[in-house]
Amino acid sequence: MTVIEDRIEMADADANTKRLDEWFERLERMPVPEGFRVEIVGGNVHMTPQRDTHWEIIRRFLWALEDRFGRKTKVFTDVRIDFPGHENGFCPDIALLKDSAKKDDTGHWRHQDVQFVAEVISKGTAANDYVPKRLAYAEAEVPLYVIADPYQGRCYVYTDPKQGDYAEPTKVDFGTDIDLTGTVVDLVLKTDEFPRDR
Repeated sequence: MTVIEDRIEMADADANTKRLDEWFERLERMPVPEGFRVEIVGGNVHMTPQRDTHWEIIRRFLWALEDRFGRKTKVFTDVRIDFPGHENGFCPDIALLKDSAKKDDTGHWRHQDVQFVAEVISKGTAANDYVPKRLAYAEAEVPLYVIADPYQGRCYVYTDPKQGDYAEPTKVDFGTDIDLTGTVVDLVLKTDEFPRDR
């Protein structure tokens, strides 16, 4: 890239962040029902109720990461992180950041520090997790992305982002351990207690 292209990209990112800040400020003033998750994907606001099945799977991811890295590791659930693309203010179900991660000057976590993301499928927003979010995570070069789909009873493991996407995922049925050794999390994730949904 040239210096001019770098500056244009930085200006676009700054404008994108400001628009997302305005959206989230408005959303915080709205009477969003308790138990709903709010995020912005491609400039569209999505509010999703969190089901108990959804939360059970998220907890199992959290436990596995905390068992592996300790209780002080930078792992978040439903915390806003802006990702590449038009107005992508995601709140991943699980986001593991580098130990060295620090908030930027605007008080936001940086997508450049995200090492691992897991999303648990909700019926109404499944398409977001499978396509636009997958592409944004790949563009951000998140080395490991896992989708847990309680409707299919299956996990999809995406690694090695290249040219704005991941290669074909490894598919693992619930009940089978997911071998993530050799990845940034370097653990075996047990899915035998992942609940299914309908």
